[in-house]
Amino acid sequence: MMPAPDNPEQAKKRTRIPWDKISPEEQLRLRIDYGHYLDQLPPTCSLEEKSARVVRWLAAHDVLFNP
Repeated sequence: MMPAPDNPEQAKKRTRIPWDKISPEEQLRLRIDYGHYLDQLPPTCSLEEKSARVVRWLAAHDVLFNP
């Protein structure tokens, strides 16, 4: 499992790979890792918060994703 970065500013400076350019196998691995990370967070019903969480997490893993 890959944790979120300690420094979000560092994550902003890196080059990100668009989600659709990542192989299906890597996308699946990221989804699984994100699920483990998500299990550590408090639940939310807010669609905006859910979208923001996944975008932030993927950005921390050098992936550009636009929901």
